[in-house]
Amino acid sequence: MNAAIRLPVEQAYAAELQALARNDDRQRPAGWSLSPKAVLTYLLGGKADDGTLITPKYVGRRRLMETAVATLATDRALLLLGVPGTAKSWVSEHLAAAIMGDSTLIVQCTAGTDENQIRYGWNYAQLLAKGPSQEALVPTPLYRAMQDGKLCRLEELTRMGSDVQDTLITVLSEKMMPIPELNTSIYAQRGFNIIATANNRDKGVNELSSALKRRFNVVVLPLPEDMAEEVAIVSKRVGEMAGGLDLPVPKNVGEEIARVLTIFRELRSGATSDGKVTLKTPSGSLSTAEAIATMVGGLSQAAWFDSGKLGAEGLAASLVGAIVKDPVQDKLVLEEYLETVLKKRPDYAGYYAALNAAI
Repeated sequence: MNAAIRLPVEQAYAAELQALARNDDRQRPAGWSLSPKAVLTYLLGGKADDGTLITPKYVGRRRLMETAVATLATDRALLLLGVPGTAKSWVSEHLAAAIMGDSTLIVQCTAGTDENQIRYGWNYAQLLAKGPSQEALVPTPLYRAMQDGKLCRLEELTRMGSDVQDTLITVLSEKMMPIPELNTSIYAQRGFNIIATANNRDKGVNELSSALKRRFNVVVLPLPEDMAEEVAIVSKRVGEMAGGLDLPVPKNVGEEIARVLTIFRELRSGATSDGKVTLKTPSGSLSTAEAIATMVGGLSQAAWFDSGKLGAEGLAASLVGAIVKDPVQDKLVLEEYLETVLKKRPDYAGYYAALNAAI
């Protein structure tokens, strides 16, 4: 029997959500499945009242998650902002799952997203046969969220054009959506809100208008502040993903995560960890998400081709792929880093040789 590659988090973490809800007698905002404090426990980890262990979904500053949850308990929409790979979509999905028990009302914004994909569309067979009618209208995830009093997730909001973005202004300010073709409007039910994610670093993004920005509370998700925090995040996610892919996790995975993250953090910050050497930075973000992908790629390489041995040779190709986005400029950045930094570190001799061979 085939199994889903990835379940919605409300299904994957159903036992934790049920444990939190079981004895959660605190006051809840309208339509919420859990109280704000229980939502925070779900995000940051801890124990349910019955002793069930709640795994952390976000490793970082508690105040950021408090602000995000508190925002959604009002009628203000939430915008999670940050450079690529700072867990914006991950946090958005878990917020929707904990608050509403449904993270699937999602619009993936792209350069090709138009108003019909945000507001509503039409079944053209019905439209031609009967003209504009409720039966011919095709609701979008945003429409359904307003109708049912749920959360709608808008992923990569700045990817779609500014004119399309601004169709949200009426929804956010008036909590209603006009349907002029039917001479009516839909009014949001209590519980409705929007969680949007955006980054302003990648190419192909569009600035939010001032009018739209004013209708969001913005929470900026930073890259992990220190090495220990980032190692914890990567170790947790790599373990979870390896389990889902049936990949064995070698005993030395923690050591290799630390080495990969040292390389990432030094190139990302433009200086060695001791601050003694200034480095050129590559064009990519070298985010925590990319470190996770690099490690999972290495685990797959080790499992299928390297007799279960995880090391520099198996990780080198994924590392180069993460670092060298520009084949000319980034290649020079990596070559300089190898010669000025890694070459002088005996415990990185394997990475020095493997990365040189992979470039």
